[in-house]
Amino acid sequence: MSDQRTALVLGGGGITGIAWEIGVLAGLAEAGVDLTGADLVVGTSAGSVVGAQLTSGAPLEELYARQLEPPAQAKVARMTRSNLARYAWAMLVSRGRDVEFRRRVGTLALAAEKAGATPTEQERLDVIGSRLVSREWPERELLVTAVDAATGEFRTFGRESGVPLVQAVAASCAVPGVYPPVTIDGRRYIDGGMRSAANADLAQGYDRLVVLAPIPRGVGPMASVDAQVTGMVSARVAVVAPDEAARAAIGRNVLDPAAREPAARAGRAQAASVLARVGEAWAG
Repeated sequence: MSDQRTALVLGGGGITGIAWEIGVLAGLAEAGVDLTGADLVVGTSAGSVVGAQLTSGAPLEELYARQLEPPAQAKVARMTRSNLARYAWAMLVSRGRDVEFRRRVGTLALAAEKAGATPTEQERLDVIGSRLVSREWPERELLVTAVDAATGEFRTFGRESGVPLVQAVAASCAVPGVYPPVTIDGRRYIDGGMRSAANADLAQGYDRLVVLAPIPRGVGPMASVDAQVTGMVSARVAVVAPDEAARAAIGRNVLDPAAREPAARAGRAQAASVLARVGEAWAG
């Protein structure tokens, strides 16, 4: 096993995605399958928050307990119908060209910010900073994904990038039209989930891979998890998505803090049903 390289991929899925992923991880660890020592952690959107928390060395039980705390009084964000319609239009006119789609969604994000439809960038950085256990990059390899709002270029940030961790995670979580793009080295960046909800292909070449994917499916030019891991024939792979009970707990608005506790509990409960499959991929 010593020469087997492991990767943990944590996908996007809003506030409830953070809670569900931490719940699954805590349940698996309690049952003897601890994924926190992965050689590589890939975090997209919600997964970037979880990835930064995990690699900081914070105990899983502590992270889980935080998800059970009553949410602070705050305005509940949501993906509006008009936003979804703009996404659909961007997909339609991009005709499957992934970079073009991301560029158009970036334009949408910048316009929403200019119109005052999002919080300010500093407000958002403060929120993300409050969710992280540490503001320093971990020693272990953590990759955080984002998209250049102007060009549609896909980017990854890590310890060697020189980009502050809070900015990298905030960029990865910058849902277009809901949260403002984040400034990094003079460029504006949006949610890494605009390429794929998990970006599991970044773990190509690793021997053992577990993907926690609150949103496993793909839409238009955004690749599904299955499509990204299908070619990894030499790796042992386990993909975990919310089961029926977890989907019910998560509800219809993944950005609603009130659904955080039930999502975390559902994730922890689901761990028992995926334990054997995940354990086989990780250490079997």
